[in-house]
Amino acid sequence: MQPQADPFIVPLCDEQLEILYRDEHLLLINKPGGLLSLSGKHPLNKDSVHWRLVQDFPTATLAHRLDFGTSGLMIVALNKQVNGELTRQFQLRGVVKSYVALLQGHVAESEGVVDIPIIKDQANFPLQKVCYTTGKVAQSHYRVLEYLEEPNATRVVFTPLTGRTHQLRIHSRELGHPILGCDLYANDAAFAMAPRLMLHAEGLEFDHPVSGERIKGFCPCPF
Repeated sequence: MQPQADPFIVPLCDEQLEILYRDEHLLLINKPGGLLSLSGKHPLNKDSVHWRLVQDFPTATLAHRLDFGTSGLMIVALNKQVNGELTRQFQLRGVVKSYVALLQGHVAESEGVVDIPIIKDQANFPLQKVCYTTGKVAQSHYRVLEYLEEPNATRVVFTPLTGRTHQLRIHSRELGHPILGCDLYANDAAFAMAPRLMLHAEGLEFDHPVSGERIKGFCPCPF
């Protein structure tokens, strides 16, 4: 019988959640990098966005998630009806998201769309993989913001047109310019170039589930 691998225990996250907007229906929060969106199965992975929020907002549910290493904007529903409406908007692609990232090297084209399908890599959880036969459509628009010399990197803004798991990480790698600090898809050099995953959810636009008002959330990139 093969010995079981040691469980992954996430490092302690000392940074606090920041509530950027609040009403009786929902919250807009700034998630720190290095914090799970939902608690893990292992008891030492209890700390998460959801676990912290339900201490003060017992009915809070997450309409979407951000990767453990990604920081930035998240919408939190405060009742089932609002959660259902937000989920519908995500499914219909009515939510517009923008992310700032630092990519290894200098990206040649100043703007473009990466259109590469993605599917779960069943043999290598939690990785995703590129598959042109069975993969789900995945599209990401990018625009160069600036070229950096130290480190040798490009700051870009991504607008994902779909919402696949690890989409921006994989599409950056497929561009030939992985995200700095990415532990899953970057080469060793790119991983070592930053102390964290250099990916931040900066903008989030959606229709308020009750008022119908277009909400345009913004959270400046910390790097």
